[in-house]
Amino acid sequence: MQTAHKVGMNTTATMVIGLGETMEERALHMLRVRDAQDECIQNGYDSKGFLAFIPFTFQPDNTNLKRERETPEAYLKTVAIGRLAIDNVPNLQSSWVTMGPEVGKLSLTYGCNDFGSTMMEENVVSSAGAVYKVNIESIIQLIRETGNIPAQRNTRYDILRVFEDNSTVERDFVMQ
Repeated sequence: MQTAHKVGMNTTATMVIGLGETMEERALHMLRVRDAQDECIQNGYDSKGFLAFIPFTFQPDNTNLKRERETPEAYLKTVAIGRLAIDNVPNLQSSWVTMGPEVGKLSLTYGCNDFGSTMMEENVVSSAGAVYKVNIESIIQLIRETGNIPAQRNTRYDILRVFEDNSTVERDFVMQ
């Protein structure tokens, strides 16, 4: 990732959990992310470095790796530790796609400031057993239930629209 930052590309840092790693190994991964971000900042690269840190859980169904699914508690602990450890990456994205919308909502109180996005078609984790779906109005409602104000962003994390009070989307999609 450092090479991408050196040439001016912004990136995101991800971490899959639930493959049998220890908490120490998770922490070491997070420290490497923080160190890489520090390098980008200290060297003045023409990049913001990591725009977000995105921890998500391994989905074992339909794979050759037979593991137990990570618990919501283990995921939320990882989110909270990530928020504390990676203090130089501005955004921490929820993994509602692997944990479900209610745990995604809860993650907003554990350190996530980004709910992620809608997915009209997702084939990677869904083929491994994660089949959660939400549309735009559902996301807006879940965020409001945490006391936060929903906003729409682009991939550069520029805010495109803020959903004040009871504002809604003009067009939403029908979940299949």
